[in-house]
Amino acid sequence: MANRFRVIRTLDIAVCCFPERNFKAALTAAQRAVRGMVKAELLKRYRSDRFQTIYGIGQAGVDWLEEAGHEASSSVRRVSDMTNPEHRLWAQFWTLACEARGLVAMTEQELLQHLNKGNKPEQAPIQGLLNVSTSQGNKTRTVQLRPDAVATERSSRGGYGGTIWLEVDRSKRGSDREASLSALVCSVGRTLKDGSRLCRVVILCKTERIQKRALSIVKTLAAANNGEVLIPGRRQFLEVEPGLYAVWAAVESKLPDGRSELVDSMVGHINVQMLPIWLPKVRIDSTNTHSLAGWFDENYLPYRKAPGEGTWPNLTSPLMARLVTAR
Repeated sequence: MANRFRVIRTLDIAVCCFPERNFKAALTAAQRAVRGMVKAELLKRYRSDRFQTIYGIGQAGVDWLEEAGHEASSSVRRVSDMTNPEHRLWAQFWTLACEARGLVAMTEQELLQHLNKGNKPEQAPIQGLLNVSTSQGNKTRTVQLRPDAVATERSSRGGYGGTIWLEVDRSKRGSDREASLSALVCSVGRTLKDGSRLCRVVILCKTERIQKRALSIVKTLAAANNGEVLIPGRRQFLEVEPGLYAVWAAVESKLPDGRSELVDSMVGHINVQMLPIWLPKVRIDSTNTHSLAGWFDENYLPYRKAPGEGTWPNLTSPLMARLVTAR
């Protein structure tokens, strides 16, 4: 994991290796693992400008992985230059949470590599997953959007339901970014550049103020559209639970005689949730004053499922799965 992401936290190890345990037990096991890897110089410890403890893979870790048959490279120089990788860390935390739930997930960097895989040198690189039009005043412009991370959601019938798009909002959005977010949530149900369908937008907010602003954008769209008849290109946003919206659109359906009709259908969801910024602050001993809420034993990570979507499956540590296979 450290070789994949280049910079990690103890929290990432907890979510990747011990998701089936309660949070205190998972964090205890992750801390024990980190202490051993740092002592063996497999990982190097650093402090960010925000006083976060982060880790990069050292040369001993590279040698260990290569002896096991994996390509690896040291990240200590790059990590030492990182002043505040918080946004990156939360995006990869969400990616790991998706994978713990059995979803296929990628960070932004991994997605760009995937989209441009096989491109010829003369081809322009693909820089985004979705083109949207935004309007401010009398000006309309086309913006190319890409997520902070993505995952693939399976439908209840066993096939892929579509793409889940993550936005990590650590700071207040300016007018341009708010317009882009508005266009993004209005795109739920659209086909993306990779041919998949956008079925869910997850917005994780660092503060309540940022969360209220994101909710205000969705509520404004709901107020403008929910009283109108659904036509192609229009969406309705129905609040299922606080912060959780079902998105409806007019979907074309083929009739047996060859004609088509528009059918009102639910095409996806929007989740506006708080980033679990309290989890990295938890202390194992009795001095802990921070909440333990939002771990895998609740309907929270990587996003809340709406009523009727079913429950998250039981979790299994990937270490245990490998142990069973080895036996």
